Amino acid sequence: MNTANLQLRKQDQVAWVQIDRPAKLNAINKEVLRELHQIFFDLEEDDSIRVIVLTGSGEKAFVAGADIAEFSEFTPSQGKELSQSGQDKVFTFIEQMKKPVIAAINGFALGGGLELALSCHIRIASNNARMGLPETSLGVIPGYGGTQRLAQIIGKGRAMELILSCKMLNAEEAFSFGLVSQVVTQEELLSTASELAQKILKNSPFAIGQAIKSINAAYDEHQNGFEVEINAFGICFGSEDFKEGTQAFLEKREANFSGN
Repeated sequence: MNTANLQLRKQDQVAWVQIDRPAKLNAINKEVLRELHQIFFDLEEDDSIRVIVLTGSGEKAFVAGADIAEFSEFTPSQGKELSQSGQDKVFTFIEQMKKPVIAAINGFALGGGLELALSCHIRIASNNARMGLPETSLGVIPGYGGTQRLAQIIGKGRAMELILSCKMLNAEEAFSFGLVSQVVTQEELLSTASELAQKILKNSPFAIGQAIKSINAAYDEHQNGFEVEINAFGICFGSEDFKEGTQAFLEKREANFSGN
């Protein structure tokens, strides 16, 4: 698809999605959300892609927040629809994808930008990254899942402090909180993401999809995570990937997974 705000590159089973609004520090607006939904929907259906890396253009920002001018005059009902639509079509959609999504945070990840990173399955950051949820300074709260996912990832107390005070974390603080799993230099960020993607590519796509679903279930009050895991574990035994993985192990060779 043609997109005005995103760049897409596919190479060796990895899709690289770059938010490309450098003049606006890659800020999210409704058009960016529409394009993100379409690209991620297409990538979920693309059998040639097994891992996705999401990043921002330039060296200043991953996504420096939402485009405030776009919703500054919204009514309560419009605000609710903005949140609901964004969560359903982008943030929760990414979180529930069966393909791993790596956020390569290359600078500011604020507001909706941090919420986008929180939706990804893995987060790595450059050492110049800055992260925070400053919405309460504007008289609103995070609306794309930030109040939920931040608390799940770093704990309730720390999430309360960051959201209520609008404190911004540097990369090392984010690492110490468990918000990101690695911190590297700006120059090493994309190569580190690539190395991580290559490690993931060695493993069963079918099993990875079941693992993501099971991990997510632990944070869904409508599901019993242990039951989801038990069922997913059993389902794996009927997959072609299980047959190939176990046979390759017994034959002392590398597995050639099909994802089925």
